[in-house]
Amino acid sequence: MHMSVRRAAAGKPGRPTSRSLTGRTLVLAAIASVTAGLAAVAVTTTAEAATVGAGSYTETLPAGAALPAGCGTLSTNPRQFLTADAPAGPVPTNDWWSSLVFKKFDCSYSENLHAHPISYDTTAGGLGFSYNTTPQISGSATGVGEYHYVYAEDFTAGVAGLNAPKVLVDDWSDWTVTPYWSDGVRTMRATIGHGLPFAYFQVTGGDARITAKSTPTVWSNSGARIGYSVAGKDYVAYAPTGATWSVSGTVISSDLAGRGYFSVAALPTTPGTATADKLALATSYGQYAHNHVTGTKLSYSYDQAAGRVSTTYAYTTTAREGGGTGTVIALYPHQWRALTGATPIAATYVSARGAMKTLVGRSSYTTSAVFSGVLPEIPAVADSGGADLATLNGYLDQVKGDPMDVRGNDTYWTGKGLGRAARIAEIADQVGRTDVRDAALAAVRERLTDWFTATAGKTQRLFYYDRNWGTMIGYPASYGSDQELNDHHFHYGYFIAAAATLAKFDPAWASGARYGGMVDLLIRDANNYDRGDARFPYLRDFDIYAGHDWAAGHGAFFAGNNQESSSEGMNYANALIQWGQATGNTAVRDAGIFIWTTQSAAINEYWFDVHNENFPEAFGHGTVGMVWGDGGAYSTWFTAAPEMIQGINMLPITGGHLYLGNDPAYVRANYAEVVRNAGHEPTVWSDILWSFLALGDGEAALAKFRANSGYTPEEGESRAHTFHWIRNLAALGTTDPAVTANHPLARVFVKNGVRTYVASNITAKPLTVTFSDGRTLSVAAGRTATAGALTWSGGDATGGGADPTPTGTTPTPTDPTSSPTPTPTATTDPTPTPTATTDPTPTPTTPGGALRFLQSGGALAGSAGTAGTVSVPKATHVPDDQPHDPVTFTATGLTLTHRAGVPTTFDVAVDAGATVGNATQLRVSYDLTGDGSFERVETYRYFATDPVAGWERYRETAGLAAATGTPGDLANGTVRVEIWNAIGSGPSTVSLGSLSTVQLPYQ
Repeated sequence: MHMSVRRAAAGKPGRPTSRSLTGRTLVLAAIASVTAGLAAVAVTTTAEAATVGAGSYTETLPAGAALPAGCGTLSTNPRQFLTADAPAGPVPTNDWWSSLVFKKFDCSYSENLHAHPISYDTTAGGLGFSYNTTPQISGSATGVGEYHYVYAEDFTAGVAGLNAPKVLVDDWSDWTVTPYWSDGVRTMRATIGHGLPFAYFQVTGGDARITAKSTPTVWSNSGARIGYSVAGKDYVAYAPTGATWSVSGTVISSDLAGRGYFSVAALPTTPGTATADKLALATSYGQYAHNHVTGTKLSYSYDQAAGRVSTTYAYTTTAREGGGTGTVIALYPHQWRALTGATPIAATYVSARGAMKTLVGRSSYTTSAVFSGVLPEIPAVADSGGADLATLNGYLDQVKGDPMDVRGNDTYWTGKGLGRAARIAEIADQVGRTDVRDAALAAVRERLTDWFTATAGKTQRLFYYDRNWGTMIGYPASYGSDQELNDHHFHYGYFIAAAATLAKFDPAWASGARYGGMVDLLIRDANNYDRGDARFPYLRDFDIYAGHDWAAGHGAFFAGNNQESSSEGMNYANALIQWGQATGNTAVRDAGIFIWTTQSAAINEYWFDVHNENFPEAFGHGTVGMVWGDGGAYSTWFTAAPEMIQGINMLPITGGHLYLGNDPAYVRANYAEVVRNAGHEPTVWSDILWSFLALGDGEAALAKFRANSGYTPEEGESRAHTFHWIRNLAALGTTDPAVTANHPLARVFVKNGVRTYVASNITAKPLTVTFSDGRTLSVAAGRTATAGALTWSGGDATGGGADPTPTGTTPTPTDPTSSPTPTPTATTDPTPTPTATTDPTPTPTTPGGALRFLQSGGALAGSAGTAGTVSVPKATHVPDDQPHDPVTFTATGLTLTHRAGVPTTFDVAVDAGATVGNATQLRVSYDLTGDGSFERVETYRYFATDPVAGWERYRETAGLAAATGTPGDLANGTVRVEIWNAIGSGPSTVSLGSLSTVQLPYQ
């Protein structure tokens, strides 16, 4: 799966000891020397652990730990699905083609490979083609819904008689792959890739054979070239000069004049395109048909002075005949909108990402995109006479004793806690609360140091390096980060970001001599930025051509690979920028800037569709929770709640997520969709959604916060950080991405037409930042400065106020417990007196428990509990919409207010294994007063499951089969969920815990 089953109980995610704070100005001078060793980490290996500076990892698998697992002996031999000629080094994972080599379910071939504009499948007889231009849309415009350009095979290209027992991988490059077939007599190599309308073949042992699913319509057959249509799609096959093609029924064949190569291209035509226009395209493409693409390579550069990222996509071609170069290239929207120095042809391809525009005869192309800048944190510019500062200080007091608030011991939940503490440290530093800042930094330092130390016999909170897979796995792992290599960029991004915050205050800890090398290894594991480093695949989680991350390690789904939380992917990219800037490592910084800039454009296109051009018109949503290889889904892996479907692409809220506000009008529209689809203002993840809204309308977000300050914070957030973020954005206004700077940690805001300029200086020397509109800003060492409409209002280390370590309060560097005691002032009193209007300790309230989880023992609980499964017996009656031998889940004692007009929703993970013809059905019954009689009963249509192992999602979108009674408020009421098999000859399995939820229509 991917970040798959990632969210637990309360809704989301579901998703340091010696303190050397000797004063930032004094210690920052050490950065250049302490980071010099990070580019080439020194590793000393022992039987127990490999040391990296003061840190270490293990190469001995901890007791009870799991490795990547798939077919056969995959966990110990991932190269069993590679040929002897395949590249050496670590095997790529988390890519669009990963199911070819990381075989999870199909142990012989692969799942569908959505390359765009063509999708492919591998079978014993060859390579299947699908150029599907018609989306399949399910669900509704206000509830869970999906669109998919499903794999619908038009034909298979292969060799006559080919019957390969398995498909191997013979080669790969940055966005292409070469599968290999052999049955002992016949062989075939096929190179396919993102953005390639062509597939290129080399064959032996027989004639080239194209076998269509229906009789093809041949519109041109002239010598070595044949043009044909299948299911309304136009293709051209090119054989060597001197060869011919013959057609017999559904089969097109050629002996290739004995030369063993050919290519097939899909044309960007539509039904009704004139034959003359098809021929013109076929001729144009034909000039490059035998220039087989044999390699692709990315190069990028960050122009700091101009604030732009230039990216070049280059193609290596091998001319099978003649001496030509160049090929045909289809560009995604995020690419062609930023294209420089070239003009696409008029015809475009339909894809799951929108229109793909085409370049003909090119060997490379270049894009240029604005890098609009990131910040360590939103600056503290709003005071409102001191009342809001008093409120913030009260919130900081609340979190001082437990700044991390870790909800789990695994890599993901540890990361969430680290992220929370890092945000608290940043804002506490800004307002002079060095006691809170230092408590947060100490917690970060202690936890990171623990994870970065693998002592003899230690089995928990450590990292293990697997040489076969070329990966660092943290244990305890979570959400498939071990067995499926899921989500490393999500989990490790939090570690790296927290380390970056710590590095600013304690550069010695971040040095290569201490723990900087361990941070660098996590960076390289998730997205290795160094092509010369053979320990990890290059950019593992980042799809270079698609412009965004993929979460699933194996990508073995019918719909291709997937990613849910694009914003957690951006958290990783921002972490690289912050870490690289804090440690002086420009290679890491620039890799982060490249990923951040490219992916923010992809998110705006494929998760948000800000231009309203890429989603199918009938889909009805303005955003998706998940992107799939063949489409998108307004859903998540863990819930059907609109707040979380949309919120999962907003969190965590950091100064690296200001791209979310590039289009304030879209921000407001996105938030309005949450309210419309939920039928009410957010009741879960309110803080995440208000923080997002603040990027489009800070005043509105602040009003919502003030009206409901007793909300339950999202698990990785604090009330202190949310209030700081929203209150200051209400003062700053919205971001102005059109104005860039010659410094990566800078941003511009605008309110009522007046700009505020912000820059952060993490160096030991003063810095002058120049913005693209000519404005300059002087920033003192170790400070953040503002200029323009707003100036600083609170003392801080990263702002323009008081020194955070006043004379006499500098702690001893080796003292892990002492905290500097700031001198209180009238405007930065750390213990403000609460007032009726600025109460710093509001009484928390519970959202109401409307999200329920199926738990073992038949509970319908308010938290996920322990993961498990339950068997649903096989069907024993003809389907009659009545439960027969159901498994039952019950919640009692519920007192909740009904939300009129809001339906029940559910999302249940069910699997029939290999059983053919099963269908699972569900009923929800409401006993409003708990007296034993059910006043409202809702029976949903049964859900037909497939005979392939793996969870499928049964949702309320199947539709109501029957509903009786009238909904109403619950007063000590009971809710019962019954699940049974309506048809089928075998039992089914339902997942319990975070994968199966019911959202009750109550608040």
